[in-house]
Amino acid sequence: MSAGLRSGIYTGPVFHRRLRPKVHALRYRLFMLLVDLDEWDDLIGRLRWLGAGRFGLMTLRQADHGDGSETPLKVQIEQRLRDAGIPAGGRVQLLTLPRILGYGFNPISVYFCHAEDDRLTAILYEVSNTFGGRHSYLMPVGAASGPVRQAVDKAFHVSPFMDMDLTYRFEVDPPEGVADEITRVSITVDDAEGPMLLTGFSGVRTPLTDANLRRAWLSHPLLTLKVIAGIHWEAIRLALKGLRLRGGITPAYPVTVGGPSEPSAGARHA
Repeated sequence: MSAGLRSGIYTGPVFHRRLRPKVHALRYRLFMLLVDLDEWDDLIGRLRWLGAGRFGLMTLRQADHGDGSETPLKVQIEQRLRDAGIPAGGRVQLLTLPRILGYGFNPISVYFCHAEDDRLTAILYEVSNTFGGRHSYLMPVGAASGPVRQAVDKAFHVSPFMDMDLTYRFEVDPPEGVADEITRVSITVDDAEGPMLLTGFSGVRTPLTDANLRRAWLSHPLLTLKVIAGIHWEAIRLALKGLRLRGGITPAYPVTVGGPSEPSAGARHA
């Protein structure tokens, strides 16, 4: 089943470290699916443990992403690219958490967008909060090799313990589809004084097969429940440390388009 697929499974640690005003850290393991949007229907039709309904061992629903409409997800993303003047027409790959036993929540999903000549031309970061809001940051990618570095001002309220006047700095090792590769997405959150939060995910690729899906589920049987429970548990811990709640905005799936990216030269690294 995995031969020739651009989709895969990525398993590894998530880390989160707040530097100010209180030091606070967490780290745990999870798995994410990298789904080539052109392979979406084929994956669901051929993989026993991956379905498209509301309930199942693992499920994918296009309505959990984008604007939540019935418009195919790739059509939505390519329209966003065209509106921003970014070359499109190639593969679009989505790094995301599947629903587990019918429940799903994605703090962040990442789309890797390519032109017709297969150049990576943009990365779209789709952020959701626990209040039901969703926002995307669409960032063009330059031509240099190595990790992709991008930055954008915060435009969407996520954590109730963080202000809006912040900047996100992304550093990404995009997936290339080779065996055992490591894909990394890290985010540094800056305020006027400098870095205040470091967070990210680093996953090792395995083929997207029924055997590997079953193995991933057995290792993380309550994956998405673990994520949402962890968010609320960490919120309680932060409140006990004396952090006060902040207000914010929760727009209904707009898109912030960033400026040119700042890719770095050099080798990929974990």
